Amino acid sequence: MELLKSAFQPRVLFSLMFQKLALFLSVTACAASALVAADAAPKRKILFFSKSSGYEHSVISYKSGQPSYAEKILLDLGEKNNWEFTFSKDGSKFSKDYLNQFDAVFFYTTGDLCSPGTDKNPPMSQEGKQALFDYVRGGKGFIGTHSAADTFHTANEANKGPDRYENHGDKADPYVRFLGAEFIIHGAQQAATNKVIDPKFPGFEKVGAEFNFQEEWYSLKDFAKDLHVLTVIDAPAMKGDPYKRPAYPTTWARHEGNGRVFYTAMGHREDVWTNPTFQEILVGGVKWALGDVKADVPPNLEKAAPEAGTNPPYVEPKPKAPAKPAEKKVAGKVDASK
Repeated sequence: MELLKSAFQPRVLFSLMFQKLALFLSVTACAASALVAADAAPKRKILFFSKSSGYEHSVISYKSGQPSYAEKILLDLGEKNNWEFTFSKDGSKFSKDYLNQFDAVFFYTTGDLCSPGTDKNPPMSQEGKQALFDYVRGGKGFIGTHSAADTFHTANEANKGPDRYENHGDKADPYVRFLGAEFIIHGAQQAATNKVIDPKFPGFEKVGAEFNFQEEWYSLKDFAKDLHVLTVIDAPAMKGDPYKRPAYPTTWARHEGNGRVFYTAMGHREDVWTNPTFQEILVGGVKWALGDVKADVPPNLEKAAPEAGTNPPYVEPKPKAPAKPAEKKVAGKVDASK
């Protein structure tokens, strides 16, 4: 009996060792397959469009070479998130066929993009503008940062006169209604507190109840009624006439047909682009716009910022100081007496 028992034990041990080895190899194979699958997954393609028909922001300017500061940050985020960016300032390319190669379009733009404007890059056609709307409504994504709200102003209100401070509602430019709001004006750069409204939205999981940092904060108007507000800025606590108003949204998401629109007013300063909070919010918003993560975005504007429709008062700008008289040279001397 003892002989049988001693002969049986090695077989049991061998069987157990074989089972553990098989389990180890199976887990290793699954992990390897997952890594291969991740590497083989096609990159999500995003068009970053930064034409400046109005003011050209330094973070997207090519004056210091290419890529721009913001584009360098996006390239880094792209490597981490399997995104492939195409950078362009050429509005003439906008068409159904051109846009269909991308999974999302990302705007950091200014002014009337259907005119050459400040940077003189080729403008978008009216058909190209409509192609953008149709592209998103068909199920694609749109992301806008900062001056995407300073684009296609209603009635082309380029000058900051009294009309710039009025809400136009359903008569607002189609792009304004598409984006969800329109830029009015900004005051001096300052640190301001933004309250997080939906901490479950992608990118906000670690942000906390609120955040505060230095930025050029836009004062916005004509908020779409179907916005799903993500952050609200504490305007009454801020300095300057542009913020003499109740709290209003600074980041939101909304559906446009079968597509998704995400916007944040942040992104003016270089140190904002490297700020971890901004990057978390941006990455989450891009993933949602791409459709890679899901989130419910029911309208909540009336609850999150019930007085957002109250705009700041128009303040007549101070008259410019008269130009100094030109100096007149007389016999090698400067005559400034006239």
